[in-house]
Amino acid sequence: MNSPPKPPTKINSRGHPTDFEQIIQAKSHNFVGREFVFTAINNFLDRDRHGYFTIIGAPGSGKSAILAKYVTNNPQVIYYNAELEGKNRAEEFLINICTQLINQYSLNYTSLPDNATEGSWFFSSLLQQISDELEPHQKLIIAIDGLNCIDRNSQPPGTNLFYLPRYLPDKVYFLLTRRPFLREKSGLLIETPSQSLDLADYPEENRRDIQAYMQNYLTPQEIPPTPLEKGGDILPLLMGIRGNLKSWLSNHQINEEEFSDRLTSLSENNFMYVSQIIGAMADNFYQEPFEYNQLPPGLEAYYQQHLHKMFPSEEGTEHSTDVLNVLTQQQEAISVDALAQTAAGIANIINTDEYEVEEVLESWLEFLHQEQIDGEIHYSLYNSSFRHWLGTQQIQSDY
Repeated sequence: MNSPPKPPTKINSRGHPTDFEQIIQAKSHNFVGREFVFTAINNFLDRDRHGYFTIIGAPGSGKSAILAKYVTNNPQVIYYNAELEGKNRAEEFLINICTQLINQYSLNYTSLPDNATEGSWFFSSLLQQISDELEPHQKLIIAIDGLNCIDRNSQPPGTNLFYLPRYLPDKVYFLLTRRPFLREKSGLLIETPSQSLDLADYPEENRRDIQAYMQNYLTPQEIPPTPLEKGGDILPLLMGIRGNLKSWLSNHQINEEEFSDRLTSLSENNFMYVSQIIGAMADNFYQEPFEYNQLPPGLEAYYQQHLHKMFPSEEGTEHSTDVLNVLTQQQEAISVDALAQTAAGIANIINTDEYEVEEVLESWLEFLHQEQIDGEIHYSLYNSSFRHWLGTQQIQSDY
């Protein structure tokens, strides 16, 4: 059933499905910095014979771009993106990943077994086959972006997310990205080396990379065109944004240093925010400088997705609405350097049980910033721009 794997072949540019190839190109364009993350990944790969490495970060913190850039620089890596529509179910994941493995390592299968998606047995079998045939210097690396997007109803309770293996053979590694989560509710039971890197633990590095990202639009380096499939218009689009941004700044008599300092401060180290604001400026969305209370349509749609996830229609929302209203109203507590209300404080404000507040906050963890002060966890929404936007929404208990 198996034969020795051959060197990876390039199918659809790098062996990835076309829809994944497009998102890899889009996410990795204009990429700068993040060396502290790549260093940590490489150290893990060099130190451990196998294992899971997880990048944790708030929405818009650059997790997807980091993974896309890593795959771009290491084309042998198998890639999967759970954020794409229809890709968040375990069955789709297993079919896609197993097919990629068979194609890339030229395994002797003409089709997947009928029950290949019933648990991890076939997936684990492929990993073992490939591991057995790898040379000592070779590694099988599987990158999964957006693990938090999985539809947990697509597999039995208690199973690992996407049926990811509890044990891994030698020379097999997983690189994962996901938003913040409770450790005890990770959805993964693994008995193999693992390491997590939380981007929030590196504020200075993030700030430096945000500034470098903006500077790339202001003083662009020469970028050689690369052959892209359907994403072939990325380079001219990028160059157009650069030219239009400089024109916008000139028309509004804003020097580049002032622009960089103000947008860095407002961004709170959030790449999605910076990217959307720069694009809006280039499109002349802002008639007056720094009208940032008016959000670009793309950023507003992004926040709307957050809100829908925070308020699933099938669940009660009475306490959730009260908690959210408190979080959006506590302006001084939500700023970068300030602290939000503790769960106990919120419970007193809305006259409800502290346990119920804790439940709401835990369900929103991917959208919150946490900090422990004097033995208590303090909460705030992950970004002031998101908080301001929520304050403009008429959020009712029956949202």
